[in-house]
Order: sequence, then structure tokens, then C-alpha cells
Amino acid sequence: MEPGASQAVTEGIRVEVRSRYSPEHSDPISDLWFFLYTITITNEGDEPVQLRNRHWVITDATGKVEEVHGPGVVGAQPQLAPGESFEYTSGCPLPTPFGTMRGTYDMRRPDGRQFDAAIAEFTLREPGAIH
Repeated sequence: MEPGASQAVTEGIRVEVRSRYSPEHSDPISDLWFFLYTITITNEGDEPVQLRNRHWVITDATGKVEEVHGPGVVGAQPQLAPGESFEYTSGCPLPTPFGTMRGTYDMRRPDGRQFDAAIAEFTLREPGAIH
């Protein structure tokens, strides 16, 4: 798998991530490195599902951890029928040129069953950053 990418499958829900450094949003002189990540969520199972909430664990190069919880993704709580996908791009500022992200999506079935779909850890790295 390419650097800055990850994928995981939980109960038929595949979460694929691709990240990249965004120099146009970064200001290293002010200790700001900005990264974009594109996530594709695919329902490979045989039951519908809805993404309700997100939980991120973001770790910078100094080991500082920030947790982010919130409803949905990019203002949406997508519902995915079997075979459907949802893709979005978001961003993450870091005070260091290297870090990692991982997390979970709180998913719900139509009958109310809940499960956490894993977002496998992926790296955020400025090209040329040494870690």
C-alpha cells in the first residue's frame, strides 16, 4: 500500500484512505503543516448502514494526541445501501511535519444495531520530512 494510505473492513464496511500534504494551506515557519485526506466508505455487505458519528485519534511527531468526536462527516450522515460508496475529502492541521490518524465511524443498521467501523492508521507526512 502506498505511503499515506490505509484500508480496513469491519462488518462489510470498507474504509479506504489516501492522504497528501497541502503546501498551499501550510505555513512551516509558523509550525503549521496541513494535510488533506480522501476517504471512500463502501458497503460491501448485504444490509444498509448509516454513518452517524466519527471519532479520530490524531498524533503529531512529538507524540501529542488529540481526539476529535462529532456527528457525521463533512456535514453529512450518509446512508449506504449494499454496493454503494460515499467519498469525501477533509483536512487536518498539525504543528509538526509528520503525524498519524486513525479512528472509527459509528455505524447503524436499520434495526438499530450499532458497530464501529475501523479507520486504519495512516500517515500524514510532508514530502522530505524525516521520521
